[in-house]
Amino acid sequence: MKKDNAIVLLSGGLDSCVTATIAQQDYELYLLHVNYGQRTDAREEKAFKDIAKFYNITQILDVDIGYLLEIGGSSLIDNKIIIPVKSSEKEIPSTYVPFRNANLLAIATSWAEVIGAKKIFIGAMEEDSSGYPDCRESFFDSFNKTIEQGTKPGTTITIETPLLHRKKSEVVNIGMELGAPLHLTWSCYQNVKKACGVCESCQLRIKAFRDAGLVDPIPYSIEISWKE
Repeated sequence: MKKDNAIVLLSGGLDSCVTATIAQQDYELYLLHVNYGQRTDAREEKAFKDIAKFYNITQILDVDIGYLLEIGGSSLIDNKIIIPVKSSEKEIPSTYVPFRNANLLAIATSWAEVIGAKKIFIGAMEEDSSGYPDCRESFFDSFNKTIEQGTKPGTTITIETPLLHRKKSEVVNIGMELGAPLHLTWSCYQNVKKACGVCESCQLRIKAFRDAGLVDPIPYSIEISWKE
C-alpha cells in the first residue's frame, strides 16, 4: 500500500531529525530545509543532506529566504547581538527569529499543496525548549486554520508536532530507540566544526543526553561531563 506524502521541516538539528524518523514510519517523506541567514547555515545544511542520505530520501527542497537576515532582530542572524549562554525564563531569548516558523510553514504548505502531501511535520517543542512564541500549541492550532482557509477546496493538510509536549531527554531516547542518526545532527548556534558546548542550544542538548543517561555522539570544543 502506497504511503501518503508528508513534508518534514528538517533543520538538521536533534529535534527535527527525530521528527523525521517518526514520520518516515508511516509516510513517504519530502524534506524541506530553509537557510534564513543563520550563523551556522552551512553546517546545518550539511546535517540536512547527511540525514536525507541516511534515509535515502531524494525528494528534498533547499530554500533560501535571506530576507529574514535583512529584517534581523535575532542573535542567530545578527552578529552584533551576542548569543546568550542562558536566557531568562521570563523573557523571550534573543535567539528567537521573529515569526520564523510562520515563514517556514508557509513554504511547506505551498509545497504540500503541489505534491498532495497530507501532513507537515515540525520538531517544535513547547514544554522543554527556549520558549519561542511560534512553538506554542496555540500557534500551530491557529496555523492549521489558516491552511484550511488559504488552500484549494478539498485540500487536507495539517501540521503534526509529535514532540511538542515531550522533554528533550525523551526525544533523545525516542531517537535512540528508533535508530535515528543523532550523530549526523547539529544544534550549536555558534560553531561549525565542534559544538561550542556553552550556547543555550548546546546546553539544552547536553542536558538532554545527561538526563537520558547517554553520551552525545557529536564533538564538542570543551570537555563535557556526561554524568551529573
